[in-house]
Amino acid sequence: MRKYAERVLAACLAATLVLPAYGQCFSGEKKPADIKLAYVSMNLANPWCVAVKVGFEAACKDLGVQGISIDSQYKVDKQVSDLENVINDNYDGFTFIPIDPNATRGIVEEAKKRGIATASIAQPQDNAQLIYTLEEYDYGVAIGTQAGEWIRDNLNGKAKVAIITQDNVEAVIPRGNGVQDSIRKICPDVEFVSRQAGDTPEGGLRIIESVLQQHPDLNVVVATNDSGGIGGYQAMVNGGAVGKDRAVFSGDATDECLALMKLDNSIYRGTVDLFPYKGGYESAQILYKWATEGIPAKQEIIMFPYVPVPREDLFNGKYNPQG
Repeated sequence: MRKYAERVLAACLAATLVLPAYGQCFSGEKKPADIKLAYVSMNLANPWCVAVKVGFEAACKDLGVQGISIDSQYKVDKQVSDLENVINDNYDGFTFIPIDPNATRGIVEEAKKRGIATASIAQPQDNAQLIYTLEEYDYGVAIGTQAGEWIRDNLNGKAKVAIITQDNVEAVIPRGNGVQDSIRKICPDVEFVSRQAGDTPEGGLRIIESVLQQHPDLNVVVATNDSGGIGGYQAMVNGGAVGKDRAVFSGDATDECLALMKLDNSIYRGTVDLFPYKGGYESAQILYKWATEGIPAKQEIIMFPYVPVPREDLFNGKYNPQG
């Protein structure tokens, strides 16, 4: 991560990414140390959200600005209150992962009226000035394709599959659909025995523990994020559901997930990297640019890159974390 940060910061100094040379950034009104930026997370129990936080805070440190991170703990009312506090404390900009974009639309409009730079990351807030996001369905397809191809190649296309989703967040429901549709397309004979929301390790653990009681021959767990997948993996291991005919797949390529994939004979066989550190880092950069140079009239949309990470790529050098 340090090499990535150094590389991006060097690019900024050369005016090749999103920032002009630092000496030209501020007009005398505000120095970097006077600028305050905030990241309001949906839920910092999710390792992916933590990776965004690490990137955001690293950029704030490199830029010499004040930066804070706030955990809304999956509570809509708390997130609205957190954003209100950021605005009332005269922050220059914030990025956040919306839990319910309808509930936060008004507070984003208020921030814009006050000249505060607004951004959303991952789940989109349609009236934010920066949307750093992804095509949820396509991301689900990337996750599900890895699982489907593994089932086809290792189980002759037949398996019992449980999906751990984020269906509790309306904007992320299409991701689960992408997972399910892509698996079914590759392996029409697959039996889906469960689809439940549980995108934390604790939630994933509870779901798969329950599924295994009814289906001890469960072959494959597919989660729409690593957080739920990690819990599902632990349930499989605890229940002795390991071996060549078992697998776990998810998306996010968090450090926790990659560590489990590297274990000897691990059944954690694949994830997909969205480069959350990069997203957090670049979001802070853009907010800083707007705080010092002015906010453009046109909304900016940046799409996350995503790269499938099969287990073998962790050992053959093909995968470069935080590339």
